[in-house]
Amino acid sequence: MDKKEQLVQRVLRTAVADLKIREAGGEGESRVITGYAILFNTPSDPLWSDEESEAREVIAPEAITKELLDGCDIKLTMFHDRHLILGRSRQGSGTLSYTVDEKGVMFECEMPKTVDGDKALELVRRGDLAGCSFMFTTRYYDQACVERSANVVNGVTHIVYRIKAVTGVYDFTIAADPAYPDTSVEAREFVGTLKEPATPEPKKPTAEEREKMRTQLSEMRRAAKQSIV
Repeated sequence: MDKKEQLVQRVLRTAVADLKIREAGGEGESRVITGYAILFNTPSDPLWSDEESEAREVIAPEAITKELLDGCDIKLTMFHDRHLILGRSRQGSGTLSYTVDEKGVMFECEMPKTVDGDKALELVRRGDLAGCSFMFTTRYYDQACVERSANVVNGVTHIVYRIKAVTGVYDFTIAADPAYPDTSVEAREFVGTLKEPATPEPKKPTAEEREKMRTQLSEMRRAAKQSIV
Protein backbone atom coordinates (compact mmCIF):
# COMPACT_ATOMS: atom_id res chain seq x y z
CA MET A 1 0.00 0.00 0.00
CA ASP A 2 1.26 3.47 -0.87
CA LYS A 3 2.27 5.47 2.23
CA LYS A 4 -0.20 8.19 1.34
CA GLU A 5 -3.02 5.65 1.64
CA GLN A 6 -1.95 4.38 5.07
CA LEU A 7 -4.13 5.37 8.00
CA VAL A 8 -2.05 5.98 11.13
CA GLN A 9 -3.78 5.74 14.50
CA ARG A 10 -2.49 8.18 17.09
CA VAL A 11 -3.13 9.24 20.65
CA LEU A 12 -2.39 12.92 21.07
CA ARG A 13 -1.91 14.57 24.42
CA THR A 14 -3.34 18.05 24.88
CA ALA A 15 -2.37 20.66 27.42
CA VAL A 16 -4.21 20.89 30.73
CA ALA A 17 -7.78 20.99 29.55
CA ASP A 18 -9.51 22.67 32.49
CA LEU A 19 -11.47 19.59 33.50
CA LYS A 20 -14.16 20.45 35.99
CA ILE A 21 -17.45 19.30 37.44
CA ARG A 22 -20.37 21.36 36.23
CA GLU A 23 -22.21 23.23 38.94
CA ALA A 24 -25.36 21.53 40.15
CA GLY A 25 -28.58 23.12 38.99
CA GLY A 26 -30.67 21.76 41.83
CA GLU A 27 -30.28 19.68 44.96
CA GLY A 28 -27.30 17.42 45.37
CA GLU A 29 -23.86 17.44 43.75
CA SER A 30 -23.46 17.44 39.98
CA ARG A 31 -22.05 14.34 38.34
CA VAL A 32 -21.29 16.06 35.01
CA ILE A 33 -17.63 16.42 34.01
CA THR A 34 -16.77 18.96 31.33
CA GLY A 35 -13.54 19.90 29.59
CA TYR A 36 -11.76 20.19 26.27
CA ALA A 37 -10.74 16.88 24.77
CA ILE A 38 -9.19 18.52 21.70
CA LEU A 39 -7.46 21.90 21.49
CA PHE A 40 -6.93 23.62 18.15
CA ASN A 41 -3.70 25.43 17.26
CA THR A 42 -2.07 24.13 20.45
CA PRO A 43 1.28 22.31 20.25
CA SER A 44 1.26 18.80 21.68
CA ASP A 45 3.92 17.37 23.90
CA PRO A 46 6.97 16.37 21.84
CA LEU A 47 6.71 13.40 19.52
CA TRP A 48 10.45 13.26 20.10
CA SER A 49 13.13 15.60 21.42
CA ASP A 50 16.88 15.16 21.16
CA GLU A 51 20.00 17.26 20.59
CA GLU A 52 19.30 17.64 16.88
CA SER A 53 15.54 18.02 16.58
CA GLU A 54 12.20 18.29 18.33
CA ALA A 55 8.79 17.55 16.81
CA ARG A 56 5.26 18.42 17.90
CA GLU A 57 1.78 18.15 16.47
CA VAL A 58 -0.88 20.81 16.06
CA ILE A 59 -4.53 20.20 15.23
CA ALA A 60 -5.87 22.72 12.74
CA PRO A 61 -9.46 23.91 13.30
CA GLU A 62 -10.56 22.57 9.92
CA ALA A 63 -9.34 19.06 10.79
CA ILE A 64 -12.27 18.22 13.06
CA THR A 65 -15.88 19.21 12.52
CA LYS A 66 -19.08 18.29 14.30
CA GLU A 67 -20.16 16.41 11.16
CA LEU A 68 -17.01 14.26 11.45
CA LEU A 69 -17.60 13.57 15.14
CA ASP A 70 -21.27 12.79 14.54
CA GLY A 71 -20.19 9.99 12.22
CA CYS A 72 -17.90 8.37 14.80
CA ASP A 73 -18.26 6.00 17.74
CA ILE A 74 -16.47 7.88 20.52
CA LYS A 75 -15.87 6.49 24.01
CA LEU A 76 -14.99 8.60 27.04
CA THR A 77 -12.43 6.64 29.05
CA MET A 78 -10.12 7.07 32.01
CA PHE A 79 -6.37 6.37 32.15
CA HIS A 80 -6.37 5.28 28.48
CA ASP A 81 -8.10 2.08 29.54
CA ARG A 82 -10.76 1.14 26.99
CA HIS A 83 -12.42 -1.00 29.67
CA LEU A 84 -13.04 2.05 31.88
CA ILE A 85 -15.85 3.54 29.83
CA LEU A 86 -17.49 6.58 31.41
CA GLY A 87 -19.66 7.59 28.46
CA ARG A 88 -20.17 7.07 24.77
CA SER A 89 -21.44 8.79 21.65
CA ARG A 90 -22.55 6.62 18.74
CA GLN A 91 -23.07 8.63 15.58
CA GLY A 92 -23.85 11.79 17.52
CA SER A 93 -26.11 10.42 20.26
CA GLY A 94 -25.55 8.85 23.64
CA THR A 95 -24.33 9.73 27.12
CA LEU A 96 -21.31 11.70 25.84
CA SER A 97 -22.00 15.08 24.23
CA TYR A 98 -19.66 17.63 22.66
CA THR A 99 -19.51 20.98 20.92
CA VAL A 100 -16.95 22.39 18.49
CA ASP A 101 -15.86 26.02 18.87
CA GLU A 102 -12.86 28.16 17.94
CA LYS A 103 -10.86 26.73 20.86
CA GLY A 104 -11.45 23.06 20.16
CA VAL A 105 -13.83 20.26 21.07
CA MET A 106 -15.49 20.59 24.46
CA PHE A 107 -17.27 17.60 25.96
CA GLU A 108 -19.56 16.92 28.86
CA CYS A 109 -20.70 13.67 30.33
CA GLU A 110 -22.71 12.65 33.36
CA MET A 111 -20.66 10.10 35.24
CA PRO A 112 -22.26 6.68 35.69
CA LYS A 113 -23.20 5.58 39.20
CA THR A 114 -20.44 3.02 39.23
CA VAL A 115 -17.12 2.62 41.03
CA ASP A 116 -15.34 4.07 37.98
CA GLY A 117 -17.78 6.98 37.72
CA ASP A 118 -17.38 7.83 41.41
CA LYS A 119 -13.61 7.55 41.08
CA ALA A 120 -13.51 9.90 38.10
CA LEU A 121 -15.65 12.47 39.91
CA GLU A 122 -13.49 12.44 43.03
CA LEU A 123 -10.20 12.66 41.13
CA VAL A 124 -11.42 15.53 38.94
CA ARG A 125 -12.86 17.31 41.98
CA ARG A 126 -9.48 17.03 43.72
CA GLY A 127 -7.61 18.19 40.61
CA ASP A 128 -5.70 14.90 40.27
CA LEU A 129 -7.14 14.36 36.79
CA ALA A 130 -6.58 17.50 34.76
CA GLY A 131 -5.60 16.50 31.24
CA CYS A 132 -7.14 14.94 28.16
CA SER A 133 -6.07 12.95 25.15
CA PHE A 134 -7.94 11.73 22.12
CA MET A 135 -7.39 8.90 19.70
CA PHE A 136 -7.67 9.62 16.00
CA THR A 137 -6.57 8.47 12.57
CA THR A 138 -5.12 10.42 9.68
CA ARG A 139 -2.88 9.90 6.66
CA TYR A 140 0.46 11.23 7.86
CA TYR A 141 2.18 10.85 4.52
CA ASP A 142 -0.50 12.70 2.57
CA GLN A 143 0.23 16.43 2.43
CA ALA A 144 -3.49 17.10 2.10
CA CYS A 145 -3.91 15.65 5.61
CA VAL A 146 -0.66 16.55 7.37
CA GLU A 147 1.59 19.51 6.62
CA ARG A 148 5.20 19.46 7.85
CA SER A 149 7.20 22.60 8.58
CA ALA A 150 10.55 23.14 10.24
CA ASN A 151 12.81 25.92 11.44
CA VAL A 152 16.19 25.93 13.18
CA VAL A 153 16.60 27.63 16.55
CA ASN A 154 20.00 27.57 18.28
CA GLY A 155 21.07 24.64 16.15
CA VAL A 156 17.99 22.53 16.94
CA THR A 157 15.46 21.79 14.21
CA HIS A 158 11.92 22.41 15.46
CA ILE A 159 9.42 20.41 13.42
CA VAL A 160 5.66 20.90 13.43
CA TYR A 161 3.19 18.42 11.96
CA ARG A 162 -0.02 20.36 11.36
CA ILE A 163 -2.97 17.97 11.16
CA LYS A 164 -5.31 19.42 8.54
CA ALA A 165 -7.64 16.44 8.09
CA VAL A 166 -8.68 13.69 10.49
CA THR A 167 -10.38 10.57 9.18
CA GLY A 168 -11.84 9.37 12.49
CA VAL A 169 -12.00 10.04 16.24
CA TYR A 170 -12.32 7.03 18.56
CA ASP A 171 -12.03 8.15 22.16
CA PHE A 172 -11.60 11.01 24.60
CA THR A 173 -9.53 10.12 27.67
CA ILE A 174 -9.13 11.91 30.99
CA ALA A 175 -5.92 11.23 32.87
CA ALA A 176 -3.35 12.70 35.23
CA ASP A 177 -0.56 12.39 32.70
CA PRO A 178 -2.00 11.65 29.27
CA ALA A 179 0.21 9.21 27.41
CA TYR A 180 3.25 10.44 25.56
CA PRO A 181 3.53 9.21 21.99
CA ASP A 182 6.60 7.06 22.70
CA THR A 183 5.02 4.81 25.32
CA SER A 184 4.26 1.91 22.99
CA VAL A 185 6.18 -0.11 20.46
CA GLU A 186 3.81 0.99 17.70
CA ALA A 187 4.29 4.66 18.55
CA ARG A 188 8.08 4.33 18.65
CA GLU A 189 8.03 2.68 15.23
CA PHE A 190 5.81 5.49 13.97
CA VAL A 191 8.18 8.16 15.30
CA GLY A 192 11.12 6.28 13.78
CA THR A 193 9.42 6.35 10.41
CA LEU A 194 8.74 10.08 10.67
CA LYS A 195 12.41 10.73 11.51
CA GLU A 196 13.59 8.88 8.42
CA PRO A 197 14.63 11.28 5.67
CA ALA A 198 12.05 11.53 2.94
CA THR A 199 12.94 9.84 -0.33
CA PRO A 200 13.22 12.60 -2.92
CA GLU A 201 11.03 12.26 -5.98
CA PRO A 202 12.93 11.55 -9.19
CA LYS A 203 13.85 14.78 -10.96
CA LYS A 204 12.03 15.16 -14.25
CA PRO A 205 14.33 16.00 -17.18
CA THR A 206 13.97 19.39 -18.81
CA ALA A 207 12.96 19.78 -22.46
CA GLU A 208 16.62 20.44 -23.33
CA GLU A 209 17.73 17.29 -21.51
CA ARG A 210 15.02 15.21 -23.24
CA GLU A 211 16.16 16.48 -26.65
CA LYS A 212 19.78 15.67 -25.82
CA MET A 213 18.78 12.13 -24.78
CA ARG A 214 16.85 11.64 -28.04
CA THR A 215 19.89 12.77 -30.05
CA GLN A 216 22.18 10.41 -28.14
CA LEU A 217 19.74 7.53 -28.65
CA SER A 218 19.56 8.19 -32.40
CA GLU A 219 23.36 8.20 -32.67
CA MET A 220 23.54 4.94 -30.74
CA ARG A 221 21.00 3.32 -33.09
CA ARG A 222 22.90 4.50 -36.21
CA ALA A 223 26.15 3.16 -34.79
CA ALA A 224 24.53 -0.20 -34.06
CA LYS A 225 23.39 -0.53 -37.70
CA GLN A 226 26.86 0.04 -39.14
CA SER A 227 28.78 -3.05 -40.28
CA ILE A 228 31.83 -3.99 -38.32
CA VAL A 229 34.90 -4.44 -40.71
